[in-house]
Amino acid sequence: MTLMKSLMSAAAAMALSAGAALAEPALIFDLGGKFDKSFNEAAFNGAQRWAEETGGSFREIELQSEAQREQALRRFAEAGANPVITMGFAMADPLSTVAPDYPDTKFVVIDVNWLDAPNLRQVSFAEHEGSYLVGMLAAMASETGTIGFIGGMDVPLIRHFGCGYAQGAKAVNEDIEIVANMTGTTPAAWNDPVKGSELTKAQISQGADVIYAAAGGTGVGVLQTAADEGVLSIGVDSNQNHLHPGQVLTSMLKRVDVAVYEAMKAGEDVETGKFELGLADQGVGYALDENNAELISEEMKSRVDQARQDIIDGKIDVVSYYENDSCPALNF
Repeated sequence: MTLMKSLMSAAAAMALSAGAALAEPALIFDLGGKFDKSFNEAAFNGAQRWAEETGGSFREIELQSEAQREQALRRFAEAGANPVITMGFAMADPLSTVAPDYPDTKFVVIDVNWLDAPNLRQVSFAEHEGSYLVGMLAAMASETGTIGFIGGMDVPLIRHFGCGYAQGAKAVNEDIEIVANMTGTTPAAWNDPVKGSELTKAQISQGADVIYAAAGGTGVGVLQTAADEGVLSIGVDSNQNHLHPGQVLTSMLKRVDVAVYEAMKAGEDVETGKFELGLADQGVGYALDENNAELISEEMKSRVDQARQDIIDGKIDVVSYYENDSCPALNF
């Protein structure tokens, strides 16, 4: 009897251990790769922070094609991963199909806020607010009176970035010229540093001396070429100031890392619903560190910090591209 009890206890312990392993979180990176120095890498950093603090582990996959989106969601859900965290607006359609099939699995999606599913946590950001601040910095740093914006895939989300950027720049100099380009109309636009470099050179030839890249992995080419050509750039999502110290004016921070970290920390108990993170939540902002300290004067910092507070207090209304499907400040 004692032997039987021991065997039963061992079996129960193994079952619990297996169950715990199956309940680990999963992270699905968007196209562009885990180490894109931007959006995906911010997510990875948040997951790594959680793993280091807790000793836990997470499953992950780097998508190689659109077809893998639904496959990855189903694979992780079937394996018992919980929550399943996904990156990017392109996960909206697959999630709308998959989430109802796994009601006991919590799904988290970054950059989506329009789905209706009880087991879904949707996290979006007020990118236009953070972009407004870096637009102000671009206008104050520009010596030519012309600045640039290079987006990744031409979608409303990226126009949302550009619209805020233009409004911030024009708040400083209403006559400033803003040259804007998108990298492409397919997901390949997120990982084309060569095209990013070409667009950067074209904008420099038009007089741009500060260029904001909101283009995922493509932005690496923008920042590199700007540095090579002796003009300033602005990074996005992650703090990219260190990539070219003294040449990256600032980075528009989008705290994807915090969103992923908090979701993993909550685990299966993660709260579902729709959440938007803006300046007031420290969900967006601008980066200031030793790599760009000499580029941002006290006067520039003071003016931008005042604008940040005014936006939070409602004294400055940064128009959202989503509200109008247009952006007069940037001819979108």
